[in-house]
Amino acid sequence: MANTTKNSGAPWVTVGVSGGVAAYKAAELVRALQQLGADVHVVMTRAAQEFVQPLTFSSLTGHRTITSMWGGWGEESSSPTGLDESGMIEHISEAGGADALVIAPATAHVIAKIAHGLADDFLSTMVLATTAPLIVAPAMNVNMWNNPATQANIALLRKRGVTIVEPGSGYLACGMTGAGRLASIDAIAQTVMRVLSPEAHAEKKDLVGETVLITAGGTREAIDPVRYIGNRSSGKMGYALAEAARQRGAEVILVSAATALDPPAGCTFFSVTSAEQMRRAVMAHLPQATVVIGAAAVADFRLATVGTEKLRRNGALHLELEPTEDIVRGVVEARGAGTLVIAFAAEMDDDIEHARKKMQAKGADAIVLNDISRAGIGFDSERNAASFITAEQAVEIPEMTKREMAEKILDEVLALRAASIESAS
Repeated sequence: MANTTKNSGAPWVTVGVSGGVAAYKAAELVRALQQLGADVHVVMTRAAQEFVQPLTFSSLTGHRTITSMWGGWGEESSSPTGLDESGMIEHISEAGGADALVIAPATAHVIAKIAHGLADDFLSTMVLATTAPLIVAPAMNVNMWNNPATQANIALLRKRGVTIVEPGSGYLACGMTGAGRLASIDAIAQTVMRVLSPEAHAEKKDLVGETVLITAGGTREAIDPVRYIGNRSSGKMGYALAEAARQRGAEVILVSAATALDPPAGCTFFSVTSAEQMRRAVMAHLPQATVVIGAAAVADFRLATVGTEKLRRNGALHLELEPTEDIVRGVVEARGAGTLVIAFAAEMDDDIEHARKKMQAKGADAIVLNDISRAGIGFDSERNAASFITAEQAVEIPEMTKREMAEKILDEVLALRAASIESAS
């Protein structure tokens, strides 16, 4: 069975998976693209199959995963001819059907091959045969990424119009630290959709000149050297805001409590643990900020006294808690003229008036109300729904991906900026 069927109305995106440790993340990319409305097909290199089995992608996409020039994957190929069911050469029909081709992860070897026009497997041959836009998301060791040969190949691909999704920095699988981590799945997926529909997903640069300070993640308050009080925040909303603001031209400072996420490329990043550490980091960088967005789930309470040794289980345990300082309120009191402050409220209902009173008590310019009682959105989810509330109005933001919601929130922030400029004049 060939891989040339297309779901009506959906853009056909072929994901090319090459042989790096980050190959497992391609499964997340498939899901993210599907959530954005794409019909996803997958092509794997031989090396990629050492990390992920083709059946994984076939199960996710509903299409056969292509791993060979000769008609199939592994020993199960029943027609090793290189032709599809209509008799066409398969890599040509796959190349002709795709609306976009994204290679993620793209290893240094694969990047070198496509930069120099080599075609010795299905993926590299498809790159030469397709006229669809090509998106490349590199992932490799920091020294390989910084190697002049790799950088020259990347520059050559850019010159030809290939879209490069820059790798992030951090701790790498090889044990080194630096650039080379696969970009966030959301960043890659959103880049693909912008390439597919440049008019609908045109990058705005309407935040140039703004410095946006964003908090994200859930703080942890120590009980003893081992245990802590925490919450279920994944940090995804704050990271989506940081990524969207950076792409729209802002300088972004991201202060994040513990998450499993990679910091968005191009942001100034500070990692913290507790509410007090977050407060100090925010206040230290507040003088630079023109917009502050408090998307973090900050603990309302901490231990009055933290144990210096691991507490033993000897019956009931009573913890004495004391309130933490309200970071947003502190920001409002210390902000410079013209700095906008946006708070977040995670509530078990959609009580707009209650959220507005909370906003006014903090002194914020607006508050984003999330109803966390709704199933399938909010904590740990890729999707969210909210209301953007000011003193005068409440704008409903219906359920959508958190990345899409980030854009909506920033649109409202810009509307606030325009209103403040108008009132000042």
